[in-house]
Amino acid sequence: MSEAYKNAGVDVEAGYRSVELIKDHVKRTNIPGVLSGIGGFGGLFELSGEYKNPVLVSGTDGVGTKLKLAFIMDKHDTVGQDCVAMCVNDIVCGGAKPLFFLDYIAVGKNVPEKIADIVKGVSDGCVKAGCALIGGETAEMPGFYAPDEYDLAGFSVGIVDKEKIIDGSRIMPGDAIIGIASSGIHSNGYSLVRKLFNIDDSAECAESLKKYDSELGRPIGEALLEPTKIYVKPMLNAVSAVDVKAVSHITGGGFYENVPRMLKENTRAKINKNSFEVPPIFKRLQALGDIPEHDMWGTFNMGIGMMFVLPPQQAEAAVKAIEECGEKAYVIGEITEGEKGVEIC
Repeated sequence: MSEAYKNAGVDVEAGYRSVELIKDHVKRTNIPGVLSGIGGFGGLFELSGEYKNPVLVSGTDGVGTKLKLAFIMDKHDTVGQDCVAMCVNDIVCGGAKPLFFLDYIAVGKNVPEKIADIVKGVSDGCVKAGCALIGGETAEMPGFYAPDEYDLAGFSVGIVDKEKIIDGSRIMPGDAIIGIASSGIHSNGYSLVRKLFNIDDSAECAESLKKYDSELGRPIGEALLEPTKIYVKPMLNAVSAVDVKAVSHITGGGFYENVPRMLKENTRAKINKNSFEVPPIFKRLQALGDIPEHDMWGTFNMGIGMMFVLPPQQAEAAVKAIEECGEKAYVIGEITEGEKGVEIC
């Protein structure tokens, strides 16, 4: 290896060690169609012939400033699931099944065990989504990132038959809206979260995040690092069981930004905020910042990470299809006529 490169802060040997440590994590994500193993220049995936008119659907995203919590708590095995979730949950909104995922990890210093923890989380997410981790990149960038910091982003590709694409075009007034429970804050709004909890890089802050909180039922840090739910399997189960017309992944911008994205012109989503329980973490955030209710619904998922629209007579079957996959679902509203948008009442 190049001693000059090592002296500049890039440890190639650590890179080799990282690859060895993540091989088993990557291997457990293999599904039919994977042709390539880790270490090649490109990830290979073979499409099956089960689709009449296949359309590829792609999604890319990162974890955002939630990573700061991972740095402070020195816990790195969950943020990978967040990264996968932010991509595959978007893909399934179109009715597509995720096929494969690639990650990108940029670090200040390559610590192989930390990389292995991150990739473990990515692999956990891929297993939950039923897709394969077929490649990725770890870039050591001394002087660009602090030695104990990193960034994490990902990219996924899914597939759907063209005639089965879900695009919201068939929505009608009177249709029901089903909401699927979130696991907490997921991966959005963490710049505000960190401000409200006065989270910084101090040792005192790290210790406070590890203390048990009776209202949350666990340490604050654990609640804040709870990974984003992956809705692929329950949503695909619902799609096979009922007539899903539109889907919305509730991410940054909360209800007011994301719900209208699934609507067609002259339709509105009327959401009954009393139809589901808002988790304690959101109530804590609102109290800490004295945040107006409108701003809460416009920033966070408030306990609903995914929602979809279908004929009202199929609502009960839809809830059952979601609950068969171990998730909690509610009838949270309906589609009405009017200016495109969302009404929380």
